Amino acid sequence: MTPRRWPLAASLPVLLLAALVGACASPPADAVEPPEDLQPVADALSAAIAHELDQKDLGAFSIALVDSQQTVFAAGFGEERPGVPADASTIYRVGSVSKLFTDLAVMQLVDRGELDLDAPVTEYLPDFAPEGPTPTLRQLMSHQSGIVREPPVGHYFDPTEPTLAATVASLNGTPRIYPPESRTKYSNAAIATVGYVLEGTQQTPFVEYVRESVLAPLGMTRSSFAPTAATRDRLANAVMWSYDGREFPAPTFELGMIPAGSMYAPVTDLGRFMSAVFTADPALGISRETLDEMLSPQFGQGFGIGFSLGELDGHRYAGHGGAIYGFATLLGMLPDEQLGVVAVTTTDVANNVVWRVSEYALRLMMAQRQGDPLPEYPTTDPLAPGVAKQVQGVYLFPDGQQSFTIAGRPNGAWIEIGRERYLLRARGDTLVIDDRHGYGGFLIPSGSDLMTSDGSLLKRADDWPGGRPDEAPGDLRQYLGEYGWDHNVLFVYERAGSLHALIEWTEMNPLTPSGPDAFDFPADGGLYHGEQIRFERDASGVVEAAVAAGIRFERRKGPATGETYTIDPVRPIEELRVEALAATPPAESGDFREPDLVEVRDLAPGILYDLRYAGTNNFMETVFYQSEHAFLQRPAAEALVRAHQKLAAFGYGVIVHDAYRPWFVTKMFWDATPDDQKDFVANPANGSRHNRGAAVDLTLYDLGTGEPVEMPSGYDEFSERSYAEYVGGTAAQRWRRDLLREVMESEGFQVYAYEWWHFDHADWRAYPILNDTFEALQSR
Repeated sequence: MTPRRWPLAASLPVLLLAALVGACASPPADAVEPPEDLQPVADALSAAIAHELDQKDLGAFSIALVDSQQTVFAAGFGEERPGVPADASTIYRVGSVSKLFTDLAVMQLVDRGELDLDAPVTEYLPDFAPEGPTPTLRQLMSHQSGIVREPPVGHYFDPTEPTLAATVASLNGTPRIYPPESRTKYSNAAIATVGYVLEGTQQTPFVEYVRESVLAPLGMTRSSFAPTAATRDRLANAVMWSYDGREFPAPTFELGMIPAGSMYAPVTDLGRFMSAVFTADPALGISRETLDEMLSPQFGQGFGIGFSLGELDGHRYAGHGGAIYGFATLLGMLPDEQLGVVAVTTTDVANNVVWRVSEYALRLMMAQRQGDPLPEYPTTDPLAPGVAKQVQGVYLFPDGQQSFTIAGRPNGAWIEIGRERYLLRARGDTLVIDDRHGYGGFLIPSGSDLMTSDGSLLKRADDWPGGRPDEAPGDLRQYLGEYGWDHNVLFVYERAGSLHALIEWTEMNPLTPSGPDAFDFPADGGLYHGEQIRFERDASGVVEAAVAAGIRFERRKGPATGETYTIDPVRPIEELRVEALAATPPAESGDFREPDLVEVRDLAPGILYDLRYAGTNNFMETVFYQSEHAFLQRPAAEALVRAHQKLAAFGYGVIVHDAYRPWFVTKMFWDATPDDQKDFVANPANGSRHNRGAAVDLTLYDLGTGEPVEMPSGYDEFSERSYAEYVGGTAAQRWRRDLLREVMESEGFQVYAYEWWHFDHADWRAYPILNDTFEALQSR
């Protein structure tokens, strides 16, 4: 069938209107001050945002409130970049909120009779050929087409910035996940296809067409689907993070699936859009009837055309969330009340925060309008000292089959439940999940168990870190590892004898075997429900890639289990040794204790030594110590002995890799290490806790065999696998790491977050930096 085409002249009236509106658009506002009667709402909302910024460590946050035709409050909080306060005109990447504008552009053409919402999309894209029945525009825009979530090219992970044409072409031959209209399958690929229909039928690049037909008529002159110089000048910095503690600047590449998530906007522009929706403004380019259809459920589910639909306190709700590298957005409206809010922040997957703040804003405005008392924002506090350790453990749900875990930490606790891990905070005696990406799950301690808010008992099945897991099945080990890109790593790990995948930094998925080298994502939910991971092998049969949901993640390089990690020193070692021995440690002032260094194995002969820096089996393959000794300040050494004795009950003993370290060796480490790896070595300008004789590096050995045990990484590995909260590896490796931490912390040590083997004694500040060689210590 020949695709329908329309001449470019059809767009000229829209382009003319856009030019007129753009010329008259008001300059951007740094803030919109509320009217006097709304000031209490703005004050309460500002206090809630300030609380969230502080508690969740967010960067920038901007918000706008809309009442009918007017933005009644808009402001920014935090910093869009260091030293530059965020305001209402700060630019953000708004992620999937973009879909509303792509779909609106399509509905303009539907309203004019130029596109058929229910015709097969091949009417407009004759080469579009995923497997299964050809979807319609209506199915694509309401996430009922059943096609894959991400296109194989131009997907969320793809930093190569392919064209929209290449992105949509890559969908040819992809599997149909569900039959059309049988189940909601949220799909970025679907909206990319919708955007390509616009580009093809209007013979205009998508970015240009939407700017002229949608954004400019609405007066959204600072918004775009491609960054301009002005956009980049005000674009807020954003941050990525994950459970293991890593944080890094968000990547800024453009998505190939531009129509699905590449829009840039300030909150004030998005406020204009909501005002237009409330009044069915002709600038939308659609009739009231077409707008009503967009706001109506399609196929009896929770999406209209573009809009996500629902209720808030009995009021009809419409909106859309957005999540793109480092940015979290929520645009929400109560259409019948003509009240709206848009909120954006610059921390990855902090969508829980923007949703809670937005929900609170709508409730504040409703209360103010009705003359009711303004609601309070529900806040939480850090757990009281000792509570985290009291509640940590493994708990059973009432069915007795499923479980969840709570791990106590010196600064709080986390709970791993369902597919996510969250921080626990307190509201009085109640434990509350309150994190960047989740909220709720109210739990009340009841003896050794927990009680839910509805009275269900959650029995504690075991203490943390739980019972000793079996070793991972041998046939699964070949798949374990990291895959993909630095900006978005796919972690494949083992738990309870099954493969699991951590994808998009926070979603943990159990995988079900479905064929040779193939595993299914869960069918009951999650980002990639109904899709599959298939592993690919090289010519020698070694797994080299994971194809997850049709996206190829190449296996990342790293040392094999048991292999010593090494670096290439930036300067000759012996040259650095001469300099370090001639240098002087930093001057200190303070009332320090007299050093009392003792040989650790003299206190407990069962503690073994594998002193890496006394030989060449270390990260620089160089001898740093002339003899094998492990000295610690006496209180630290005695605490280590007690930990060693506790570990014996589990069948383990301690192997010491390093303890007291002369300052000159710390200087050699620092001066030899490349700048991008210096997170793993101490700065000699500050001294190391090893230099004070109050830190120890260690691992475990099996008392039965005398052999070292496997941990998630090797000693001194300069990678995220060394982090104390790293999620990868096998269940047994993580359990041993967590057991070591739990026992050491029970004796007054604290783990270094980026090295599971490094523990600082609580008294480390009481001792000075030392620079004596082992031989000098022995001669005294």
